[in-house]
Amino acid sequence: MCGIAGYHGGNIAPDRAAEYLRLMVAALRHRGPDGEGILIRGDTGLAHTRLSIVGLADGAQPMTTTDDALAVSFNGEIFNYVELRDDLKSRGHRFHTSSDTEVLLAAYERKGLDCLEDFNGDFAFALHDARHRTLVLARDRMGVRPLFYTEHEGALFFASEIRALLALPGIAAEIDPLALDQIFTLWCPIPPRTAFRGIHELPPGHVMTLCGDRRTIRPWWQLSFPDRGDAPASARPEAQAEELRALLTDATRIRLRADVPVGAYLSGGLDSSLISALAARTVTRGLRTFSLTFHSAEHDESAWQRQMAATLGAASDSVECSTEAIVTRLPEVMRHIERPILRTAPVPLHVLAGRVREHGMKVVLTGEGADEIFAGYDLFREARVRRFCARQPDSARRPRLFQRLYPYLPGLKQQSPDYLARFFSFGSETLDDPLYSHRPRFRSTSAAKLFFSVDLKQEIGDYDAAADLAAQLPADFGRWHPLHQAQYLETAFLLPGYILSSQGDRVMMANAVEGRFPFLDHRVVGFAASVSPETKLLGLKEKHILKQAARGLVPTEIIDRPKQPYRAPDSESFAAPHAPAYLDTVLSPARLAQSGLFNVPAVGKLKEKVLKGHVTGFRDNAAFIGVLSTELLRGLDAAQSSQIAPRIGINQE
Repeated sequence: MCGIAGYHGGNIAPDRAAEYLRLMVAALRHRGPDGEGILIRGDTGLAHTRLSIVGLADGAQPMTTTDDALAVSFNGEIFNYVELRDDLKSRGHRFHTSSDTEVLLAAYERKGLDCLEDFNGDFAFALHDARHRTLVLARDRMGVRPLFYTEHEGALFFASEIRALLALPGIAAEIDPLALDQIFTLWCPIPPRTAFRGIHELPPGHVMTLCGDRRTIRPWWQLSFPDRGDAPASARPEAQAEELRALLTDATRIRLRADVPVGAYLSGGLDSSLISALAARTVTRGLRTFSLTFHSAEHDESAWQRQMAATLGAASDSVECSTEAIVTRLPEVMRHIERPILRTAPVPLHVLAGRVREHGMKVVLTGEGADEIFAGYDLFREARVRRFCARQPDSARRPRLFQRLYPYLPGLKQQSPDYLARFFSFGSETLDDPLYSHRPRFRSTSAAKLFFSVDLKQEIGDYDAAADLAAQLPADFGRWHPLHQAQYLETAFLLPGYILSSQGDRVMMANAVEGRFPFLDHRVVGFAASVSPETKLLGLKEKHILKQAARGLVPTEIIDRPKQPYRAPDSESFAAPHAPAYLDTVLSPARLAQSGLFNVPAVGKLKEKVLKGHVTGFRDNAAFIGVLSTELLRGLDAAQSSQIAPRIGINQE
């Protein structure tokens, strides 16, 4: 796991190019504190900051082939590099290092971009092919590792984080109004758009090729599901569960490959418990787990964490994240997230990653991805109930099913059927709407746009973020089962756009910690997509097949416990007397007026509600965190917040 940066094209003088690369490396040093390298080859520059995990002694980058035809700056891991290296050796290739980076170069040398299909890994890389005067930028299937780019001085600059691009003289952090509208509707921007004007994100599973003035971007992989009528007949449940367990076992095994110890996050839920159990069977020196706790019983899962750690006999460590820590760390975390957020959830995960690093560890396994690919979220069950109710809209009994979906929201149990029908809007949308499953979420989130300024609303105009999302769906989307449509929306957009970025890569790598995600092994993802919807969501029982696969490895109490989604205290963290000093500055009328993004009087009233602890609803919670996080991002300048690197060695060809 590392940070990469570079440029291609333009007429940048060598001295200036070298300084630009140094600035970008300095901004990414937190991602790779173990080493740095810069390589300039004609009109292309590559830079790298290294977090050494595989090939500790011989994996320095940028790395070139022995004939200098190829050069690469690589972020991430190719977990099946051992098998790929053995295959390449059998074909006569000679290796000079023990790193997966050299395997990447050898695979590309043999198969070109077709080698991407062979990689089982999480990666983003820039590869320069001198023979064809081509630069290739590629990103992994699920979007685990980030890659951003912008045009500057006639060249295309790229980096693992936006802050490295903002370190370049002349590039400013200006909030993109349409991106803000997307975030306040969908929770994340739709790539290639980012939170900042003129700065773009290479979408997951895509590759960009630059040759001279020509630039092409295309998908090399895309999530897909069988047509609704073509779904295979369900095999024996026991056989499917056994196949899934075997796939997860191998996905976990290869993600334990490292020349440093590997730990695991343990939340107390099914997903992380199963991954920890599988890892504990493989790790020879014992598994160390890391858990996050809260003082608030509403958010805390420590009892389940202790039970699972005791079951594993694992060395366990936990850290409590207080509301004081949330408000204190939010500004720092926002500099790493680089996009507005609507929840404080990334902040405690930043605290947890810091604890991992304090123990001298660089790698952890997590359970991310299971809810998306095995239909674990309440949203999937909610959509099923809404469709069920829509078939008899006058029924007074059917809306009562909504009360069973959210045991952690006791207020719903007191509501009338009419209220539940209105709240979940099961009769207001057509069943063939491609976004049917997500309309209630989009509607409730969009309510926070009440706090947008008149000028911002005018600039956004009649733009519709949900319609934009719908326009980018695959051609065969309409032929899929409704559950698979909902899963696609979660897995292809929110997972990489928020979960794996704001709550994953960015807060982990801020502490130089690499996260690995066995559930996102493309073989597991493919298996989950291929099985019938009922195998995943049996009635209203989520993750049915995964629970079957976990039996015998995870205590029954954890498998069958009601789902408790990961959440953290939001606006309540900022109530007086614990409100941070920066709140008056960041949300001052003068600053808000200068930014022009939000309604100054409305935000002022919202701030007063927060200080008094009177905010309870989702809209005001999301709006407050959204406004605050946006204002914290304004004027982001990585060059000012990074120590500029000393002059490091530069290779020029």
